[in-house]
Amino acid sequence: MATFGLVVHPGKGIELGRSVIDWLRKRDHEIHLGSQEAALLGYPDLAVDDDKVTAGLDLLLSLGGDGTMLRSVELAARDDVPVMGVNLGQLGYLTQVEPSGVTVALKRFLAGSYTIEDRHRVRAVVKRAGKRSKTYDALNEVVIEKSMVGRTVRLDIELDGRPFTSYVCDGLILATATGSTAYAFSVRGPIIDPRHRAILMTPVAAHMLFDRSIVLQPDCEVTVTVASDRDAAVLVDGQQGETLVPGDRVVCTMSPQPARLVTLGGSDFHSVLRSKFGLSTR
Repeated sequence: MATFGLVVHPGKGIELGRSVIDWLRKRDHEIHLGSQEAALLGYPDLAVDDDKVTAGLDLLLSLGGDGTMLRSVELAARDDVPVMGVNLGQLGYLTQVEPSGVTVALKRFLAGSYTIEDRHRVRAVVKRAGKRSKTYDALNEVVIEKSMVGRTVRLDIELDGRPFTSYVCDGLILATATGSTAYAFSVRGPIIDPRHRAILMTPVAAHMLFDRSIVLQPDCEVTVTVASDRDAAVLVDGQQGETLVPGDRVVCTMSPQPARLVTLGGSDFHSVLRSKFGLSTR
Protein backbone atom coordinates (compact mmCIF):
# COMPACT_ATOMS: atom_id res chain seq x y z
CA MET A 1 0.00 0.00 0.00
CA ALA A 2 1.25 3.47 -0.91
CA THR A 3 0.31 6.96 0.30
CA PHE A 4 -0.68 9.64 -2.19
CA GLY A 5 -1.49 13.32 -2.04
CA LEU A 6 -3.32 15.45 -4.60
CA VAL A 7 -3.12 19.09 -5.59
CA VAL A 8 -5.85 20.04 -8.05
CA HIS A 9 -6.73 22.99 -10.23
CA PRO A 10 -9.94 24.41 -8.66
CA GLY A 11 -11.81 24.17 -11.95
CA LYS A 12 -10.25 21.70 -14.33
CA GLY A 13 -8.93 19.20 -11.81
CA ILE A 14 -12.03 18.36 -9.77
CA GLU A 15 -13.58 15.63 -11.92
CA LEU A 16 -10.28 13.89 -12.58
CA GLY A 17 -9.28 14.24 -8.94
CA ARG A 18 -12.39 12.39 -7.78
CA SER A 19 -11.77 9.67 -10.36
CA VAL A 20 -8.17 9.21 -9.20
CA ILE A 21 -9.21 9.05 -5.55
CA ASP A 22 -11.84 6.38 -6.29
CA TRP A 23 -9.26 4.34 -8.23
CA LEU A 24 -6.73 4.53 -5.41
CA ARG A 25 -9.20 3.79 -2.63
CA LYS A 26 -10.48 0.68 -4.41
CA ARG A 27 -6.91 -0.61 -4.23
CA ASP A 28 -6.55 0.25 -0.52
CA HIS A 29 -4.03 3.06 -0.98
CA GLU A 30 -3.94 5.89 1.54
CA ILE A 31 -4.74 9.46 0.46
CA HIS A 32 -3.90 12.76 2.16
CA LEU A 33 -5.64 15.99 1.13
CA GLY A 34 -5.07 19.53 2.29
CA SER A 35 -8.09 21.53 3.45
CA GLN A 36 -8.58 23.20 0.07
CA GLU A 37 -8.48 19.97 -1.91
CA ALA A 38 -10.66 18.10 0.61
CA ALA A 39 -13.34 20.79 0.29
CA LEU A 40 -13.10 21.05 -3.51
CA LEU A 41 -13.25 17.31 -4.09
CA GLY A 42 -15.81 16.57 -1.40
CA TYR A 43 -13.73 14.20 0.74
CA PRO A 44 -13.57 15.76 4.22
CA ASP A 45 -12.58 12.38 5.68
CA LEU A 46 -9.28 12.54 3.77
CA ALA A 47 -8.28 15.97 5.10
CA VAL A 48 -5.08 16.37 7.12
CA ASP A 49 -3.45 19.45 8.61
CA ASP A 50 -2.12 21.65 5.82
CA ASP A 51 1.37 21.75 7.34
CA LYS A 52 1.46 17.92 7.40
CA VAL A 53 -0.15 17.14 4.06
CA THR A 54 3.07 15.89 2.42
CA ALA A 55 4.49 14.07 5.44
CA GLY A 56 4.86 10.36 4.68
CA LEU A 57 3.72 10.61 1.05
CA ASP A 58 5.13 8.30 -1.62
CA LEU A 59 3.87 10.58 -4.39
CA LEU A 60 2.14 13.93 -4.81
CA LEU A 61 -0.11 14.14 -7.86
CA SER A 62 -0.53 17.55 -9.49
CA LEU A 63 -3.71 17.83 -11.59
CA GLY A 64 -3.69 21.05 -13.60
CA GLY A 65 -1.22 23.09 -15.61
CA ASP A 66 2.22 24.47 -14.88
CA GLY A 67 0.80 26.84 -12.23
CA THR A 68 -0.65 23.93 -10.27
CA MET A 69 2.64 22.12 -10.70
CA LEU A 70 4.57 25.03 -9.19
CA ARG A 71 2.30 24.96 -6.15
CA SER A 72 2.72 21.20 -5.86
CA VAL A 73 6.51 21.40 -6.00
CA GLU A 74 6.57 24.01 -3.26
CA LEU A 75 4.51 21.73 -1.01
CA ALA A 76 6.43 18.56 -1.83
CA ALA A 77 9.96 19.92 -1.49
CA ARG A 78 9.76 20.38 2.26
CA ASP A 79 9.39 16.61 2.74
CA ASP A 80 11.44 15.54 -0.31
CA VAL A 81 8.37 14.00 -1.98
CA PRO A 82 8.36 13.28 -5.75
CA VAL A 83 5.70 14.98 -7.88
CA MET A 84 3.88 13.63 -10.93
CA GLY A 85 2.24 16.28 -13.10
CA VAL A 86 -0.96 15.59 -15.03
CA ASN A 87 -1.54 18.18 -17.74
CA LEU A 88 -5.01 19.73 -17.77
CA GLY A 89 -4.00 22.98 -19.44
CA GLN A 90 -2.26 23.73 -22.68
CA LEU A 91 0.99 22.00 -23.57
CA GLY A 92 3.04 22.34 -20.37
CA TYR A 93 6.76 22.18 -19.74
CA LEU A 94 6.45 20.70 -16.24
CA THR A 95 3.56 18.25 -16.49
CA GLN A 96 4.24 14.94 -18.20
CA VAL A 97 1.09 12.81 -18.05
CA GLU A 98 -2.07 13.42 -20.09
CA PRO A 99 -5.47 12.83 -18.38
CA SER A 100 -6.15 9.72 -20.45
CA GLY A 101 -2.91 8.18 -19.21
CA VAL A 102 -3.32 8.69 -15.46
CA THR A 103 -4.24 5.09 -14.64
CA VAL A 104 -1.33 3.70 -16.66
CA ALA A 105 1.01 6.24 -15.02
CA LEU A 106 -0.13 5.23 -11.53
CA LYS A 107 0.33 1.55 -12.34
CA ARG A 108 3.86 2.23 -13.59
CA PHE A 109 4.68 4.22 -10.47
CA LEU A 110 3.41 1.46 -8.20
CA ALA A 111 5.43 -1.07 -10.21
CA GLY A 112 8.59 1.04 -9.88
CA SER A 113 8.77 1.68 -13.62
CA TYR A 114 9.76 5.34 -13.48
CA THR A 115 12.69 7.67 -12.89
CA ILE A 116 13.01 10.81 -10.81
CA GLU A 117 14.50 13.93 -12.36
CA ASP A 118 15.87 16.48 -9.91
CA ARG A 119 15.31 20.09 -10.96
CA HIS A 120 17.27 22.67 -9.06
CA ARG A 121 15.50 25.68 -7.60
CA VAL A 122 16.75 29.19 -6.89
CA ARG A 123 16.72 30.44 -3.29
CA ALA A 124 16.17 34.10 -2.44
CA VAL A 125 16.92 35.49 1.01
CA VAL A 126 15.42 38.94 1.57
CA LYS A 127 17.51 41.01 3.97
CA ARG A 128 16.09 44.20 5.45
CA ALA A 129 17.66 46.49 8.03
CA GLY A 130 16.30 45.80 11.50
CA LYS A 131 14.05 42.96 10.34
CA ARG A 132 14.30 39.20 10.24
CA SER A 133 15.42 37.71 6.92
CA LYS A 134 12.86 35.79 4.84
CA THR A 135 13.70 32.87 2.56
CA TYR A 136 11.90 31.83 -0.63
CA ASP A 137 12.55 28.98 -3.09
CA ALA A 138 11.44 29.10 -6.74
CA LEU A 139 11.37 26.42 -9.43
CA ASN A 140 11.03 28.96 -12.24
CA GLU A 141 12.29 32.35 -11.12
CA VAL A 142 12.70 35.07 -8.56
CA VAL A 143 11.92 38.56 -9.88
CA ILE A 144 12.87 41.88 -8.34
CA GLU A 145 10.79 44.51 -10.10
CA LYS A 146 9.64 48.12 -9.93
CA SER A 147 6.54 48.85 -7.88
CA MET A 148 5.48 52.07 -9.61
CA VAL A 149 3.89 52.08 -13.05
CA GLY A 150 5.86 54.17 -15.53
CA ARG A 151 8.94 54.43 -13.31
CA THR A 152 12.14 52.39 -13.35
CA VAL A 153 14.12 51.09 -10.39
CA ARG A 154 17.88 50.99 -9.92
CA LEU A 155 19.30 47.65 -8.82
CA ASP A 156 22.96 47.25 -7.81
CA ILE A 157 24.34 43.78 -8.55
CA GLU A 158 27.13 41.88 -6.80
CA LEU A 159 28.35 38.49 -7.97
CA ASP A 160 30.09 36.40 -5.31
CA GLY A 161 30.55 39.51 -3.17
CA ARG A 162 32.12 41.63 -5.92
CA PRO A 163 30.39 44.62 -7.58
CA PHE A 164 29.25 43.76 -11.10
CA THR A 165 26.99 46.53 -12.43
CA SER A 166 23.86 48.59 -11.78
CA TYR A 167 20.70 48.15 -13.82
CA VAL A 168 18.19 50.96 -14.26
CA CYS A 169 15.32 48.81 -15.40
CA ASP A 170 11.79 47.55 -14.96
CA GLY A 171 13.10 44.50 -13.14
CA LEU A 172 15.59 41.66 -12.90
CA ILE A 173 14.84 37.95 -13.37
CA LEU A 174 16.91 35.29 -11.62
CA ALA A 175 15.74 32.05 -13.21
CA THR A 176 16.60 28.38 -13.11
CA ALA A 177 17.18 26.36 -16.26
CA THR A 178 13.61 25.12 -15.82
CA GLY A 179 12.42 28.72 -15.66
CA SER A 180 14.26 29.74 -18.82
CA THR A 181 11.08 28.99 -20.78
CA ALA A 182 8.91 31.13 -18.46
CA TYR A 183 9.25 34.89 -17.81
CA ALA A 184 12.89 35.05 -18.91
CA PHE A 185 11.94 33.68 -22.32
CA SER A 186 9.36 36.45 -22.82
CA VAL A 187 12.15 39.07 -22.60
CA ARG A 188 14.31 37.15 -25.08
CA GLY A 189 16.42 35.19 -22.63
CA PRO A 190 18.00 31.92 -23.84
CA ILE A 191 16.32 28.54 -23.57
CA ILE A 192 18.34 26.24 -21.30
CA ASP A 193 17.84 22.49 -21.05
CA PRO A 194 16.21 22.00 -17.62
CA ARG A 195 18.73 19.30 -16.71
CA HIS A 196 21.44 21.96 -16.51
CA ARG A 197 22.36 23.49 -13.18
CA ALA A 198 22.59 27.23 -13.69
CA ILE A 199 21.20 30.60 -12.64
CA LEU A 200 20.01 32.79 -15.51
CA MET A 201 20.19 36.53 -14.80
CA THR A 202 18.07 38.60 -17.19
CA PRO A 203 17.26 42.33 -16.90
CA VAL A 204 13.83 43.55 -17.97
CA ALA A 205 13.74 46.70 -20.13
CA ALA A 206 17.17 47.89 -18.96
CA HIS A 207 17.92 51.54 -19.75
CA MET A 208 21.50 50.86 -20.71
CA LEU A 209 23.54 49.45 -23.58
CA PHE A 210 24.30 46.17 -21.80
CA ASP A 211 21.00 44.36 -21.41
CA ARG A 212 21.96 40.75 -22.15
CA SER A 213 21.14 37.65 -20.16
CA ILE A 214 24.01 36.00 -18.29
CA VAL A 215 24.18 32.29 -17.48
CA LEU A 216 25.87 31.90 -14.10
CA GLN A 217 27.24 28.94 -12.20
CA PRO A 218 24.63 27.43 -9.85
CA ASP A 219 26.74 28.21 -6.78
CA CYS A 220 27.17 31.86 -7.76
CA GLU A 221 25.81 34.21 -5.09
CA VAL A 222 23.87 37.08 -6.65
CA THR A 223 23.15 40.04 -4.38
CA VAL A 224 20.60 42.58 -5.61
CA THR A 225 20.32 45.87 -3.69
CA VAL A 226 17.52 48.38 -4.25
CA ALA A 227 19.66 51.46 -4.82
CA SER A 228 17.19 54.10 -6.00
CA ASP A 229 14.75 56.16 -3.94
CA ARG A 230 11.86 54.05 -5.26
CA ASP A 231 10.38 50.90 -3.79
CA ALA A 232 10.55 47.54 -5.52
CA ALA A 233 8.93 44.14 -5.02
CA VAL A 234 9.95 40.49 -4.93
CA LEU A 235 7.92 37.89 -6.85
CA VAL A 236 8.53 34.15 -6.46
CA ASP A 237 7.24 31.93 -9.27
CA GLY A 238 4.75 34.65 -10.15
CA GLN A 239 3.45 35.09 -6.60
CA GLN A 240 3.87 38.30 -4.64
CA GLY A 241 6.59 38.02 -2.04
CA GLU A 242 7.01 41.38 -0.34
CA THR A 243 7.75 45.04 -0.89
CA LEU A 244 11.35 46.23 -0.87
CA VAL A 245 12.48 49.69 0.16
CA PRO A 246 15.74 51.41 -0.79
CA GLY A 247 18.68 49.63 0.84
CA ASP A 248 16.97 46.24 1.03
CA ARG A 249 18.88 43.30 -0.44
CA VAL A 250 17.91 40.03 -2.07
CA VAL A 251 20.61 37.34 -2.02
CA CYS A 252 20.07 34.53 -4.52
CA THR A 253 21.84 31.22 -5.03
CA MET A 254 20.89 27.62 -5.71
CA SER A 255 18.46 26.07 -3.23
CA PRO A 256 19.68 22.95 -1.39
CA GLN A 257 16.17 21.48 -1.87
CA PRO A 258 15.56 20.46 -5.51
CA ALA A 259 12.20 19.64 -7.02
CA ARG A 260 11.82 15.89 -7.64
CA LEU A 261 9.76 15.22 -10.77
CA VAL A 262 8.57 11.76 -11.77
CA THR A 263 9.28 10.93 -15.42
CA LEU A 264 7.96 7.97 -17.36
CA GLY A 265 9.91 8.30 -20.60
CA GLY A 266 8.30 9.17 -23.91
CA SER A 267 7.97 12.93 -24.39
CA ASP A 268 11.17 14.76 -23.44
CA PHE A 269 12.01 18.45 -23.16
CA HIS A 270 13.14 18.68 -26.78
CA SER A 271 9.91 17.11 -28.02
CA VAL A 272 7.81 19.48 -25.93
CA LEU A 273 9.85 22.43 -27.21
CA ARG A 274 9.41 21.33 -30.81
CA SER A 275 5.67 20.89 -30.36
CA LYS A 276 5.23 24.13 -28.40
CA PHE A 277 6.72 26.25 -31.17
CA GLY A 278 5.64 24.19 -34.16
CA LEU A 279 9.22 23.51 -35.22
CA SER A 280 9.74 21.57 -38.42
CA THR A 281 11.81 18.38 -38.42
CA ARG A 282 12.87 18.97 -42.03
